[in-house]
Amino acid sequence: MTETDPVVSLPGERAYAAATAVFNLAAPVRPAAAVTVRTVEQVQAALRHAHRAGRWVRVHTTGHASSSARPMDDALLIRTEPAGPVVVDPVARTARVPAGTRWGAVVEAAAEHGLAAPHGTSPTVGVVGYLLRGGISFYGRRAGLAVNSVRVIELVTPDGEFRRVSAIADPELFWALRGGGGGLGVVTAVEIALFPAARVVTGAAFWPAAYGPELLSRWLRWSGDAPEAVTTAFRVMNLPAVPEIPPVLTGGPVICLAGVVLSPTEDGLATAERQAADLLGPLRAVSEPVLDTWCTTTPPAVVRTHMDPTDPVPVLGDHLLLSDLGPDGAETFLKVLGEGSGSPLVNAELRQLGGALAVPDPNGGALSHLDAAFAFTAGGLAVDQVTTAAVRAHCAEVRSALTPWDTGRTAPTLVERLEQPQGHLSAAAVARLDRVRHRVDPAGWLRHDVPPGSSDRY
Repeated sequence: MTETDPVVSLPGERAYAAATAVFNLAAPVRPAAAVTVRTVEQVQAALRHAHRAGRWVRVHTTGHASSSARPMDDALLIRTEPAGPVVVDPVARTARVPAGTRWGAVVEAAAEHGLAAPHGTSPTVGVVGYLLRGGISFYGRRAGLAVNSVRVIELVTPDGEFRRVSAIADPELFWALRGGGGGLGVVTAVEIALFPAARVVTGAAFWPAAYGPELLSRWLRWSGDAPEAVTTAFRVMNLPAVPEIPPVLTGGPVICLAGVVLSPTEDGLATAERQAADLLGPLRAVSEPVLDTWCTTTPPAVVRTHMDPTDPVPVLGDHLLLSDLGPDGAETFLKVLGEGSGSPLVNAELRQLGGALAVPDPNGGALSHLDAAFAFTAGGLAVDQVTTAAVRAHCAEVRSALTPWDTGRTAPTLVERLEQPQGHLSAAAVARLDRVRHRVDPAGWLRHDVPPGSSDRY
């Protein structure tokens, strides 16, 4: 061992607890051993240790996706932490992001130059995992899937070799890394493209659930030909009575409309504000919201729009990609999730797709677009056996009710459980991915990091 080698920890040790920490407390991970790394050299040392010990290799940063991960009993878990800051090139409009970085740091760094990234809805989500699993941001209908912004990926492959891959350097591996399901190496940094973002109109408005049918009907009509600068989410929420949440939102189910209208330049702000008014005016006419935070502001505010919790919570949930709902689909959605449904789910959401999200990127990777109208996600708190059973049962009920509109596909970043295979790849893409994995990981050291549906080998 050298002074640069990371310390591999075992269950019961403090370093093990830090390395295995996850955001979803309902899905803890329990690898045989764990190590936190910051540099390429430390990644290489960790891989050597795994090879000597005969352990499979697993990788994570924040553990947001732990509920969809395979068990880690016989594995060495490598947790990445950033080796340095986010570096923005304002001329090239790119950012180099060390692995382990959370989106909050990228948002702040880009905003200093009037730029933005296609980031997640929470500042605590890890950049690399989000990007390489697709990524649907509140800029998505304008910018496309976040993975399409990736320009360079630096990683250590299972043989210990450091590689810097791009459309020019090993394009086949570059293709596989972008949406292919992982199992190809330990990423140490990425370079992503940024886009101009002078101002945004963003926020969330809330109404009593009784207004759900008319609000959903009007939102669906608007979303049919909505401008690409606008990305929104229609949510039914049963929020807990905790100090962080205004009491007006915790007395029963509420309807929430959250989203972002992007203005790339100051000159375009009037257009953005008009587009926001076109969306919100008809909804506010149904009834005055009990709380309305929509306003004109700067891009760093967008990471707070979705109001995701910043501290770890125990959550169970589900995900579907849906076709156009129409009146029957809207009625069904509210019947199982709206007022009087008895839903125990804290959040049930229709996230607006289309626009650039639906357009295949000719230079994209294994996943470059989503062919669906809406992404459905739902989740509830699993604090004990009773609530866990109730959330599981209601998710199953909702999934059954929405079957007529289920495309059978999924968005990898939204998959909530291991039992649901990721359905974003064609058979031809899976076969192509397996050929790349066989080349870079012939012994299958990272085989258990590959989710169901992403390989025919494992």
